Amino acid sequence: SHGVTAWQDAIVGAYANMTDPAPSYRAAQDRGLLTARVVGALWWDRERGADQIPELLARRDELSGGRFRAGTVKIMQDGIAENHTAAMLDPYLTGCGCASDGSGISFVEPGELKKYVTELDAHGFQVHFHALGDRAVREALDAVEAARTTNGHRDTRHHLAHLQVVHPDDVRRFRALGATANLQMLWAAHEPQMDELTLPFLGPERGARQYPFGDLLRAGATLAAGSDWPVSSPDPLQAVHVAVNRVSPDAPEGTPEFLPAQRLDLGTALAAYTAGSAYANHLDALTGSITVGKAADLVVLDRDPFARPADEIAATRVLQTFVDGVRVHAAPDA
Repeated sequence: SHGVTAWQDAIVGAYANMTDPAPSYRAAQDRGLLTARVVGALWWDRERGADQIPELLARRDELSGGRFRAGTVKIMQDGIAENHTAAMLDPYLTGCGCASDGSGISFVEPGELKKYVTELDAHGFQVHFHALGDRAVREALDAVEAARTTNGHRDTRHHLAHLQVVHPDDVRRFRALGATANLQMLWAAHEPQMDELTLPFLGPERGARQYPFGDLLRAGATLAAGSDWPVSSPDPLQAVHVAVNRVSPDAPEGTPEFLPAQRLDLGTALAAYTAGSAYANHLDALTGSITVGKAADLVVLDRDPFARPADEIAATRVLQTFVDGVRVHAAPDA
């Protein structure tokens, strides 16, 4: 109903108290019930280190088939800014605007991260990094650089997700390293978590570096987009609305745009969600654009968003969704 025909599941495996979704995906695939293309990101247990790589290789072979593949490994390098666990280059501020004694957590020691990513890359795995803070982003890019130096530029398409704060020196590295910027566009707006729990503790200089979609685009980075569901809405059109307007669809009237110099135009935002995400998932030869010879993975909308005002993007509705030419969703009025 949201017009999503493919996605990457960022947690496949044992994590906290969550159930491993892999058996459900395989059962759906085996019974002909998987009506989307799914890439599973195998969870990296940071307590086990490189010893788990043979198991990840076995799971990749065991799980991959049909519309489900498990060729990605998810490494959570830091936490979130709201509770000061996102890894920052400089300390968070206190309530009085003074430097605190905390700058977040790097869950994987940076030197070890380089070794792990280099080995995973050599085995043909894509690495999906959770990286919100500017230190985590730098550590992830350093790990990709180490892999490129050792293994050459393999077609592994590593990507960094979230990218809440990116140091200007690292923006241009995405293109140079062939690292994809995986954007959660919905978050780039003024709302209570941003205004009350984040901006006061980042300070003005760092706060102005958040969600730098425009800078990444201008530096030539490959952009992909995702929702981080179930953390936030899976609706791509809501997120595209924010990318273009830098205001949430449900924001009170008069809410200021959030760092409007970082907005994307509509075509670029839609391309990130379609062709960009297909590329990130190694599906670009099959889907992601309407091209002769590709699969008929299509979405029919109730309006042409390019012909309507930008502040109406979020009101756009999905009428029909097709995967391989088969209709898998139809709105009642379609």
